[in-house]
Amino acid sequence: MTQNTDAWKAKGQYFTHRGHEIFWREEGREDAPTLLLIHGFPTASWDWQHVWPDLLKHYRLLTLDMIGFGYSAKPRDYAYSIKDQADIYDRLLASRRVSEFHILAHDYGDTVAQELIARDIERSGRPTLRSVCLLNGGLFPETHRRVRLQSLLLSPIGPLVALLTNKKKLSQSMSAVFGKQYPLDTETLDSMWDMLRLRHGERIMHKLIHYIPERIEHRERWVGALQTTKVPLKLIVGPIDPISGSHMASRYRELVPHPDVSELPGVGHYPQVQAPGAVTNCYFEFRDRLATACS
Repeated sequence: MTQNTDAWKAKGQYFTHRGHEIFWREEGREDAPTLLLIHGFPTASWDWQHVWPDLLKHYRLLTLDMIGFGYSAKPRDYAYSIKDQADIYDRLLASRRVSEFHILAHDYGDTVAQELIARDIERSGRPTLRSVCLLNGGLFPETHRRVRLQSLLLSPIGPLVALLTNKKKLSQSMSAVFGKQYPLDTETLDSMWDMLRLRHGERIMHKLIHYIPERIEHRERWVGALQTTKVPLKLIVGPIDPISGSHMASRYRELVPHPDVSELPGVGHYPQVQAPGAVTNCYFEFRDRLATACS
């Protein structure tokens, strides 16, 4: 493991979900507003390390590695789903006695956030969701452009592709979505590969990737959540991302009422890794406006 991933793990704890270990982290003043950070595919909560210190100055931070990711369990015989991942976050919020919270999400985590928004709309008796900020992700199935590895994992040879996944293939996929202005560096690649291969996580990628057809199946629920929620929404996008960049932001502006969108020039699929200062600046501006509106 690289030094920075070891440091991340050292500050975490575990709880059990359906008989499997889930890694989670909490840091910050108990009286500060709670911010729940939801990571993407195929990495882990470690992605948030670059924005963590600045966010920590203002918020109580909660995050975890979803089942199948990072330091959490990666069972081979398991029905992975977005709704199950949302259940894990609900359990974390309940265990930490969170009464109200905000969300910052990325990629796969955006879809989990959409499910949590839908639950917020449907049910009372839950912690109050105060705001949601989304980074690059497949919010709309019709604008999601898969990279080759994703398509292969979804194909009939998906299990074989997962078995043959190596650091070189991960590097090729990640380099393509990072772009040229803020390229993937060796340390970040090493950490991503370490997170993926823990407990042989690369071998279940073909199971985790089924979030893509799930987005199609549940489009009405998850896109509808963005369109009908009264919770303030913010979108921060790396526009050169070939998967969910400027074309996704354009669709967001078409479909979501009163769209609040910031595009970060030259940034790709991982804004929180590539341009953490720009992400936190945009996020703080968003939260400051909310505070002003409520005062």
